[in-house]
Amino acid sequence: MKLIGGRWKLLILRELFGGVRRFGELHRALPGVTQKMLTQKLRELEEAGLVGRRVYQQVPPKVEYSLTPLGDSLKPVLEEMAAWGAYYQQLKAIP
Repeated sequence: MKLIGGRWKLLILRELFGGVRRFGELHRALPGVTQKMLTQKLRELEEAGLVGRRVYQQVPPKVEYSLTPLGDSLKPVLEEMAAWGAYYQQLKAIP
């Protein structure tokens, strides 16, 4: 949980489960996150080995983020957590 905890990391991973994303795409997909916070969380995920970063030497600079195999291995775990959360919400709705 230390690697993926917090407000933004799971949301970033969710976006990257859909494939390679550029920084601007991630920023637009996560309303409320600042550029500074997004950069910080991407770096932390990269240091943990969950996210890869590819820089293209061009003008303007192009940077793409994607899941590493280790990051991709989280997908079934997070899908199960989401399914459990939906199940729990249904239980709470039953009087």
